[in-house]
Amino acid sequence: MAVMMARGPPVSNSEEAELLACRKVVEFATDAGFLELVVEGDNCNVMREMSSSMADLSLLSNVVDDVRHLVLGLHWVNFNCIRREGNRAAHALAQHARNIFEDVFWMEDSPPLAMNALYQDSLMI
Repeated sequence: MAVMMARGPPVSNSEEAELLACRKVVEFATDAGFLELVVEGDNCNVMREMSSSMADLSLLSNVVDDVRHLVLGLHWVNFNCIRREGNRAAHALAQHARNIFEDVFWMEDSPPLAMNALYQDSLMI
């Protein structure tokens, strides 16, 4: 497993932020050599769009197309909508990412700043 924390560009809404984050995580996962991937996000519209095979006609269709193209090389991918409260670790990392200037990666390790949130998430299982 792997974790990535990145600061994204300024966005105009939550769907744009979720789509750009989705593209970034799929790029990271494919670059890291993963062939099976679960992508969880709290914007159900975006996760539903990524799971769909229908043409995207939105202003951000190029980002949707990028992600769909990237996942073609994977053996298996699943996009899931999960409430923010259901993934405290991701939320903690996203909050911290606002203050970084370079991408940060963890491979087969847990980010120290998200350990308490990981523990809280594990209690929900």
